[in-house]
Amino acid sequence: MLLAVDVGNTDTVFGLYDSGTWSNVWRMRSQTQEKEAHYESRLRLHFLEAGLWFGDVETVVLSSVVPALTPVIQKTLRSLFGDDIITVGPGIFPDLSIAIDHPHEIGADLIANAVAVMSRYQQNCVVVDFGTALTFTTVSAQGQILGVAILPGLATAVRALFTNTAQLPEVPLKLPPSAIGKNTTEAIQAGILLGYEGLVKSLIQRIRAELGGECIAVATGGLSSIIETLQDEFIEIDTQLTLDGLRVIGERLHPDRV
Repeated sequence: MLLAVDVGNTDTVFGLYDSGTWSNVWRMRSQTQEKEAHYESRLRLHFLEAGLWFGDVETVVLSSVVPALTPVIQKTLRSLFGDDIITVGPGIFPDLSIAIDHPHEIGADLIANAVAVMSRYQQNCVVVDFGTALTFTTVSAQGQILGVAILPGLATAVRALFTNTAQLPEVPLKLPPSAIGKNTTEAIQAGILLGYEGLVKSLIQRIRAELGGECIAVATGGLSSIIETLQDEFIEIDTQLTLDGLRVIGERLHPDRV
């Protein structure tokens, strides 16, 4: 059994992989003010409710983009599963190279996404991750991260409007009936959701053009299915892509435990 842990800016996701499937996936808020005891108690409760035993977990792989939480989650995992925790960073996966100016700056989740798509497809690919940030990670057919584009995620953009304006409300992430909003809610939905639709299509097109036209696109992240009109842009929409990349890393580094 393998445990993959993805610490994101909004949520921390724990996924248990067993017998070829993600048997359990749990999500907790990423709270930097909380100590190890908080996360340990939550994880113990999840294992108890699922009828699982910590000793069944043979491999633990951690990805974190929240530096303040990384040591907290590491201590939690070591307390429950022992010291042999794989923490993802540049150079962790032998078949993946990173062709950017400062490889240490790239998010561990983007490395996991890249590993996932390079293991599934041996061709140019852009991974569009709809999370707290909206990221575009371009991976070559040869297994090289060529670069990344980053901008605020959908929920982050809506929250920024709500927080920084006096009269604009926070609205649900739902496609409006028209690009011409008839009320404040529809106006924000049109601007954010339909605007991001065009943005995503445009960036994918530009990336494809820079790669000579040959590049598939894969979507992931909790909001990857919100803009339904984008679905035809992607060869696959997989909300577990990051976890699956962590699984591939764990199985490669600990093949004796698969």
